[in-house]
Amino acid sequence: MILTFHEGACIRAAAGDTTVVFGPVSKQSKNFKPTNFGADVAFISFNHPDMNGAEEAARGERQPFIISGPGEYEVKDMTIAGFASGSKYGNDPRINTIYYAHFDGMSILYLGALGDLDLPGDVLEMDSPDVLIVPIGGNGALTPAEAQKLAVKLEAKIIIPILYDDKSLKRFLKEAGEEGTKPVDKLTIKPRDVAGKENEVVVLSS
Repeated sequence: MILTFHEGACIRAAAGDTTVVFGPVSKQSKNFKPTNFGADVAFISFNHPDMNGAEEAARGERQPFIISGPGEYEVKDMTIAGFASGSKYGNDPRINTIYYAHFDGMSILYLGALGDLDLPGDVLEMDSPDVLIVPIGGNGALTPAEAQKLAVKLEAKIIIPILYDDKSLKRFLKEAGEEGTKPVDKLTIKPRDVAGKENEVVVLSS
């Protein structure tokens, strides 16, 4: 699986012939550049232009299967569970959907614009995720300190921050004791690569 970051809360995950996108940026976003690649599956966790741009993840005949809310799904050899949580991202309290997805032999926990430290019990009962994608920029989502606290609680193997600026990223890396971490263009991982890892922060550059 290859993971890349495309501003805001937008993460692209590709394996074989399948590409999925978490939190695609809409053309209506005033904060980030719209998503500009095709995907087979688009995960919408929060109904805000910064992360509801499913239309921007379409290319010609390639129209994404859109997942936008709590529930259980199976698509493209993926099993997905969505859980309702809270957020005040952009000062607009709404339901935020947390997605726990099995893809390419690994588990991804995507928190979207999560603003609550109190996760649904069902999420806490899931196996520790191989990859945790967590917001760290505040603005109604988790702050750097809250994000680090939650990451430790979830016992993630790899942590990828989203919704950050330089200031919040610096604070998050300090909280995590990972000040020396440098951004990378992409993360290529196989199931064996995550074995034995614990709370390793990977910063993806946009």
